Amino acid sequence: MTSAAASSMSPKLRRMLITVCAMTATIMQALDTTIANVALPYMQGSLSASLDQINWVLTSYIVAAAIMTAPMGWLADRFGRKALFIVCVVGFTGASLLCALAQNIEQMVLFRLLQGMAGAALVPLSQAVLLDAYDVHERSQAMAIWGIGVMLGPIMGPTLGAWLTDNYSWHWVFLINLPIGILTAVGMMLFMEETPRQSHLRFDWFGFIALAVGIGSLQLLLDRGEQVGWFDAREIWIEGIVSVVGFYYFFAHSFTTPEPFVRFEIFKDRNFVSGVVFMVVIGVVLFGTMALVTPFMQNLLGYPIQTAGFLLGSRGIGTLLTMMMAPRLMRMIESRYLILVGLVLTGATLYHMTAFSLDTTQTTIVLTSIVQGVGLGLLFVPITSVAFSTLPGHLRTGGTAMLTLMRNIGSSIGISMVIAQLTSGTTLMHARLTEQVTPFNDALQMPDVAGNLNLQSDTGRAMLDAIVTQQAELIAYLNDYKLLMFLTLAMIPLVFIIGTAKKQATARSTHDEEPVVID
Repeated sequence: MTSAAASSMSPKLRRMLITVCAMTATIMQALDTTIANVALPYMQGSLSASLDQINWVLTSYIVAAAIMTAPMGWLADRFGRKALFIVCVVGFTGASLLCALAQNIEQMVLFRLLQGMAGAALVPLSQAVLLDAYDVHERSQAMAIWGIGVMLGPIMGPTLGAWLTDNYSWHWVFLINLPIGILTAVGMMLFMEETPRQSHLRFDWFGFIALAVGIGSLQLLLDRGEQVGWFDAREIWIEGIVSVVGFYYFFAHSFTTPEPFVRFEIFKDRNFVSGVVFMVVIGVVLFGTMALVTPFMQNLLGYPIQTAGFLLGSRGIGTLLTMMMAPRLMRMIESRYLILVGLVLTGATLYHMTAFSLDTTQTTIVLTSIVQGVGLGLLFVPITSVAFSTLPGHLRTGGTAMLTLMRNIGSSIGISMVIAQLTSGTTLMHARLTEQVTPFNDALQMPDVAGNLNLQSDTGRAMLDAIVTQQAELIAYLNDYKLLMFLTLAMIPLVFIIGTAKKQATARSTHDEEPVVID
C-alpha cells in the first residue's frame, strides 16, 4: 500500500492502524525491560562473562533508556514526531539483531546501550500519538489500550523469556523483536502524519548533560547498590555524589536560562504533578512486587521459572479486564475515586500477601494476583488520563516523556528498595532465629524433632541451618510485602489533590488547544 492510498482510507481505519503500530512499539519496548532477565545465566556461559559482567546487560539498557527519555519531547518538536518514531523503531530493531549476534560481553553491553537509547522514545511517543489520534471523549479509551501494553509487557516478559530460552536459545529473546519492529516501522511510514517541525529550537546541551549525569549516576547507584553492598562500597558513594552534583547543576541552570532543556511549565499543572507522583508509586509497587513474587515462588515454594511466570501472569488478567472497563467506569465515576479504589485493592492484596507461607497454594497466588491486577488497572488508566486532562497540547509530548521517566525511576527505586530490604532482613531474621537454637529450647527436644534433627551430627546441624535460613527468608519477604502495603496506603490522602471533573473542565476552557479530558 502506498502513502497516497493510505491517506485515502477512512479516518476510523487509519486510526485503528495507527493504534496497532503504537501498541506494538509499546509492547516491544515494555517486554524488553524484563524479558532478558531469565536468559542471563545462559548468556553468561555463551559470552564467557563473570556474574558481575553479565549484570551489565541489564544495567546498560536501563541507564541508556533513562538518560534518553528526557530529551524526547525536544527531539519530537525539533525533528517531527513521525520521523523520530520511525528512527527509534528502526534503531531498536537493528540493535536487537546486533544483541542476538553478539560474540562477547563487550559487544553485548554496547548493543544493549544502543537498544536502550533507541527504545527510550517508544513508550512516550506511542502515548503522545494515541492522545492526538483520538477525539477528546475517546482518549480515556485510548489510554486504556496503551496501558495494556505498558502493564502487561513487564508482567509477561519473564514467562516469554523463559519459554524462548528453554525451547530455543537466549538469542530469540532479542530476535523476537525483528518481525514486530519491521511491521511497526512500515505501518508508521504509511499511516502516521508528521507533526510540524520547530526548526528554530536550539538544544540545551549543558542542561541535557547535567541531567544525563544525574539520572545515569542515580540509575547506576540503584542498580549496582545491592550487588556491591550499598554505601559500604566506594563506587556507590562516588555515584551518589556525582548524581547530586548533576541534578544541582541541572536545576541551577534550568531556572536561570531562557530556554531550559525541560519545560518546567508542565509542573504548574496540578493534575500533571499528581499524575507524576502516583506514577512513581505505580513503578515502585508494580516492579517491586514483581521483583519479590517470582523469586519467592522459585526459591521458597520450589516452582520452576515457567510455572512461576504463568502464576505471575495471572495479575495481567486482572489488569487487562480492568483496563477494558476503565473508560466506561470513568464516564460514571470521578477519576480520583477510581484511583482511591485501586489503592485500596492493591493495599488489601499486599496485606493478604503478608500472610503467605510455605504452604500457600497456587490458587491463592492466582486469586491474589488477579485482584491486585484489578487494583493496578484502576490506578493506571485514570492516573494517565488525569495527568493530561488539563495539560496544554503543545506540552503533551514533553509530558509523556517526563511521565515515562518518572515511572522508570520509580521502578528502579522499587526494585532496589525491596531487594536491599530482603537481603538485610534475611540476615537479621537468621540471627534472631538462631538465638533460639539452644539446648534449653524445649521444641528441639521433642521426640519427632529430635528424631529427624540430630544436632550432634554435621548433617543435622546443616539441616537445621537450612530450615532457619528458609524461615528467615520467608519473614523477610513478608516484611517487604508489608513495606509496599504501607507505601500504597500512604498515598490515599494524596488522591484528593486531584481536581474534580468540574475544575478540570474550567481549566480546559483556558487553553487554546483542547487537551485530554476525563469523562
